[in-house]
Amino acid sequence: MEKRVMTDSKRRKGLVAASALLGGVLILTACNDGKADGAADGSKKSQTSEVDKAAAEETSEAQISIAPKDGTDNASINNAAKVTVAKGTLSEVTMTTSTGAAVKGTLAADGKSWKPDAQLERSTTYKISATAKDSKGREAHENSSFTTVSPANSFIGNFTPEDGSTVGVGMPVSINFNKPITDRKAVQAGITVTSSSGQEVAGHWFNNQRLDLRPENYWQGGSTVTLKLDLDGVEGADGVYGVQQKTVTFKIGRNQVSTVDAKTHTMTVTRDGKTIKTIPISAGSSANPTYNGQMVISEKYKETRMNGDTVGFGGEYDIKDVPHAMRLSNSGTFIHGNYWGARSIFGSANTSHGCVGLPDVKGAGDGGQPGAWFYDNSLIGDVVVVKNSPDRTITPDNGLNGWNMNWADWKAGSAA
Repeated sequence: MEKRVMTDSKRRKGLVAASALLGGVLILTACNDGKADGAADGSKKSQTSEVDKAAAEETSEAQISIAPKDGTDNASINNAAKVTVAKGTLSEVTMTTSTGAAVKGTLAADGKSWKPDAQLERSTTYKISATAKDSKGREAHENSSFTTVSPANSFIGNFTPEDGSTVGVGMPVSINFNKPITDRKAVQAGITVTSSSGQEVAGHWFNNQRLDLRPENYWQGGSTVTLKLDLDGVEGADGVYGVQQKTVTFKIGRNQVSTVDAKTHTMTVTRDGKTIKTIPISAGSSANPTYNGQMVISEKYKETRMNGDTVGFGGEYDIKDVPHAMRLSNSGTFIHGNYWGARSIFGSANTSHGCVGLPDVKGAGDGGQPGAWFYDNSLIGDVVVVKNSPDRTITPDNGLNGWNMNWADWKAGSAA
């Protein structure tokens, strides 16, 4: 019994010792593993820090910005494309179309910006690749792609008169838009017309595609008129944007106004307030009288064809060589030379289908004829006033004839 107890006691002591030893081994092993892991983490952190430091030393400080932003649709064709850099200078910029065609551009003298030399094409995808260097010569790169506004999503205004032209005192600025405009206020805000004479200019919308601008009275002779179209990016209708950015200037010539008296069959030409010529005429017959009112010459043709079919007169006439013809209305009113009528009608009878006829010859080759003289001495934009005709006054939108609307009504049609 005692021996068994001693044996049990020895066994327990041995187990305790073994447990202690095993525990010590386990603890020691655990401590050793911990120290090994700590050393590994420290090494990794050190290595990562060194890599980050090396990468940072190699990274350029130059910051390139490309406009429009990558993926942009309906971008402007005028001023949208531009590359700029901060903390560096641009060393290379290339711009191409999606087909690989190169787009010429200019790098600023200071190397801080680049832009294309000319207006971009509509409905075209462009790619820009830019490289810049910082003060240490380290390179930065940036790429972008964008698509310009499509014809379906843009509008333009076809305007008259032309840039650099000299016109008569009655010439309004007339703009015809190729798409209906629903936001007239926004569009008109992007259009300004000014005159060196200081005359107030107001616009009038005849419909959602035509805007005319003029002063209260005729332009002052010798003045200069400036039209500015700042419509780039202007939303004229839902999802339809302007693309024009243009300045147009034209000169106003001498003040010439010619008055046709349908009752006395004469036309009196005045220039700068003085009568310079009186010409016998033949106006519209009683069945087809000439419109009354102030009409502006909008087109000139040394010879042209006049076919009654085009203005509702069927086959009543078709003259293929009408000399010295100048348009007064969109509906077919002209003032022109007449070689087919007897000379006796001029100054005594009204025989036309609504036009104003002047004595002339076939072929338009005789500069001494009244028709030739008036043609040679007239400008686009000169005013021809018709009075004492049994017809009504021409409507202001039939041709460039807004002068037949009083100033208050004219201004009431402005969206500004």
